Amino acid sequence: MITQKMKYALKALLVLADEAAKGQPEPLTIEQIAKRSGTPKRFLEHILLEVRNAGVIASIRGRSGGYSLIKKPSDISISELLRTIDGPIAPLPCLSRRAYQRCEDCTDEATCRIRKVFAEVFWSYLLIIDSLTLEDMLRSGTVADQVMGAAE
Repeated sequence: MITQKMKYALKALLVLADEAAKGQPEPLTIEQIAKRSGTPKRFLEHILLEVRNAGVIASIRGRSGGYSLIKKPSDISISELLRTIDGPIAPLPCLSRRAYQRCEDCTDEATCRIRKVFAEVFWSYLLIIDSLTLEDMLRSGTVADQVMGAAE
């Protein structure tokens, strides 16, 4: 599952993307982003700083300052954002691309059946999550409607 922090980051980015799509977009203050996204203001400052440091948004100082997207929604990778906000996304440390660690209790990775099964599942997940962008999130899809309908 994604963390609440990641959900707040996504909500903030969706608000900024909606603003960027306007004819005359303006930078949004933390207060405006919090209000439009329904996220607590006290968490947003730290989250937006991380997203800014990742090169996704810019902050502008001053009276008419605020935050705005500096990348197109189609260029904002959800998997990169997940890694930035939540850290490694692999189900096992021995499957992580960027934070690989051998499992403490593993005697042989080459024959580990747990690793093999989760590697196959994780590969399928990566194919999807690595292709997902903020632009995809701006559009509603029938697949999401089916999944959410099935959960009810």
